[in-house]
Amino acid sequence: MAKEYHVAKHGNDKNKGTYESPFLTISKAAKFADEGDTVIVHEGEYREWVKPANGARTNAHRITYTAAEGEKVIIKGSEILAGWTKTEDGKWTASVDNAIFGEENPYETEVNGDWMIRSLDHPCHTGMVYLNGKALREINSLKEIEENEMFWDAKVEDDQTVFTVFFGDEDPNEGLVEINVRKCCFYPEKTGLNYITVRGFEMAQCATTWAPPTTEQFGIIGTHWSKGWIIENNIIHDARCSAVSLGKELSTGDHEATRYRRKPGYQTQLEVVFKAKRMGWSRETIGSHIVRNNVIYDCGQNGIVGHLGSAFSEIYNNEIYNIGSKNEYFGYEIAGIKLHAAIDTQVHHNNIHHCSMGSWFDWQAQGIHLYNNVYHHNFKDFWFEVTHGPHIVSNNIFGAKYCFLNAAQGGAYVHNLFCGGIYRYDVIERATPYHYAHSTDIKGTAVVYGADDRYYNNIFLNTMTSPSTQYFAGTAMYNGSPATLEEYIERVKKHGKGDVEYFMRERQPAYMAHNYYGDGAEAFEFEQDSVMTETASGVQIIEEEDGLYLEITLDERFETLATDTITTEYLGVPRITEEVYENPDGTPIRIDTDLLGKARGERPTAGPIEGLCAGKQRIKIWNK
Repeated sequence: MAKEYHVAKHGNDKNKGTYESPFLTISKAAKFADEGDTVIVHEGEYREWVKPANGARTNAHRITYTAAEGEKVIIKGSEILAGWTKTEDGKWTASVDNAIFGEENPYETEVNGDWMIRSLDHPCHTGMVYLNGKALREINSLKEIEENEMFWDAKVEDDQTVFTVFFGDEDPNEGLVEINVRKCCFYPEKTGLNYITVRGFEMAQCATTWAPPTTEQFGIIGTHWSKGWIIENNIIHDARCSAVSLGKELSTGDHEATRYRRKPGYQTQLEVVFKAKRMGWSRETIGSHIVRNNVIYDCGQNGIVGHLGSAFSEIYNNEIYNIGSKNEYFGYEIAGIKLHAAIDTQVHHNNIHHCSMGSWFDWQAQGIHLYNNVYHHNFKDFWFEVTHGPHIVSNNIFGAKYCFLNAAQGGAYVHNLFCGGIYRYDVIERATPYHYAHSTDIKGTAVVYGADDRYYNNIFLNTMTSPSTQYFAGTAMYNGSPATLEEYIERVKKHGKGDVEYFMRERQPAYMAHNYYGDGAEAFEFEQDSVMTETASGVQIIEEEDGLYLEITLDERFETLATDTITTEYLGVPRITEEVYENPDGTPIRIDTDLLGKARGERPTAGPIEGLCAGKQRIKIWNK
C-alpha cells in the first residue's frame, strides 16, 4: 500500500514521518520511500544532499517528492559561514573545519577534465561563495577583477579552509554568507532508480563538477543512469557547472583523455558509446525523462546536460538563462542545454536567453525535434555537431547575431526565423555513430561531409554588425552543392570506380525552397521560389514585464512566397542514415501549427508565426 511521508523543519528524524509526526530531513524520508509513495516537504530551508534509496519498477507506481502545496521549500548544497574578521587591506577572513565537506573539499577540486580549456596558472574550483544569495567571483588574478567587484579566495590547510573575501562596502557579519559544501541537492548514489518525480522545489548552490560526455555527469539534480524521471515546476540555480543532469554514469569512462593522454577525447568518447551499449543502454532501460516547467539560471556550464541518458526524453516549457555568461572558465561543453546522443529527444516551448550558447546537440542527435522555442540575447543560439540526421528544427526564433553552427548533415530546418549568421562546416576527421530508427542499436559510423540539409519556409535576416569569414546570413554557403541526390550521384560516378576518396571530393546536395531573405541575406544558388531583398528588417526581441515581443519589418514581396505544408513525405531521406523524418513513435511529421499553436493553412506563412505579413509588426511571442 502506498504511503505518504512528511518532512518539516519542526520535525525529528526519530519521528514516524507522518503529518503529525514529520521527519526533519528529506534524506530520512528518502531512505524509506518506495514504489507508489509520496514524500511531502513543508516550508523551509533544507541543507542536504538527498540520495534516494529506491526507484519504481513501472510508471504507474512512481515515487514522488514534492513541496507541499503553496509552501516554499529550498534545498541547498551550501552552508552558512559566519564570524568574519576584517583585515587591514579591507578584505575579510573566516575559516571552516574541513570535516564539513566530507570526502571532497570543493575548494581543492578544480573545474577540469576532458575538453576543459583554461589557463594553467589560475585554476577555477568547484566551491563558490555567496553574499545574500549572489555568487561572488573566484579571484584568478588581480587583473581580472573590475574596480569594486567582490571576489573570494580560499586556502585549504590540513584541518581547515581559510577564506579571504573582498565584500566591497558590505559587512558580511550583517548579511548572509554561504559557501558550497555539497556536490548535489538531489542525486542518487545508485544507478537504475527509475520513475521518480521531483516537483516544486528550489534547489541551489552546489559544487557540481565539470561534466563532459566522458565521465559521470553530476547536477544539482540528476537522474544517474535511470529511466522515466519527471523533473517539473522547480527553480534551480547557482550550479558551479551543471544544474540538471540526464547524464552518463562512471563505469563507462572517467576523463581518460585528460588523465592518461594516450588517446584523444574523441576516441574515448567513441569507446564510451560502445561500452554503454554493451552494458545495456537501450530505450527500454535508460532515458525517457521529462524536464518541464522549470526555471534554471546562473550556472557555469549547463542548465541541462546529458550524454546517453537523455535519449528519448522531452524537455519543454523551461526558462533557461545566464548559463556560462560569467565566463569564469571555458571548455567545449558549455550551453544552456548540452546533450550528446539524445536520440529522439524532443526539445520544445523553451525560453532560452542570455547564455554563451543556447543549445548544443552533439553526436547522435538522430531523431531530435527542436521546435517552438524562443532563443534571444544569447551570444550564439544553437549548434548541431557531428550528427547525421534525421533531425528537425521547426517554428523557432533564433535571435542571436551568430545564431547557428552547423557541423552536421541530414537536418531539416522548417518555418524558423534566423536573425543572424550561420556557420556551416565539414568534419572529416571524426566519424561518429548513427542508429537504426528509434533505437540505440548502432547502424554505422560516418564523417560529416556537410550539407544534405533541407531548408523550407524560413526567414533569414542579417543582424551581424560586422563581416565574418565564417558566418553568413542566408544559405549561400551551400553554393557548390547540387540540388538533387541524382546529380550528386552523377558527380561521384564521374571519378570512376573508386570508393571513399571519390565521395570526399563532392559536396552533398542541399534542398531549399520558399524561403525569405531580408537585410541582404543571400540564397543558395539553386533555390527556387525564394524572395531576396535589401529591405531592412529592424528585427528586435524585446523583453517587457508581461513577456517577450517580436518587432520585425518584411518586404511587400514576402506575401508572394508560394509555400508548401512540410511533411515526412516532403522531406525525403538523409543520404547517410536512410531513416525518415518522423515522430519518435514512428508516425509521420506534419508541420501544420506555428510557434504560438495556431493552425497553418494550405499555403502556410514562412517563418515561425502564421499570419506574418508585409510591413512593420509587433507580436507577443512569450508570456511571463
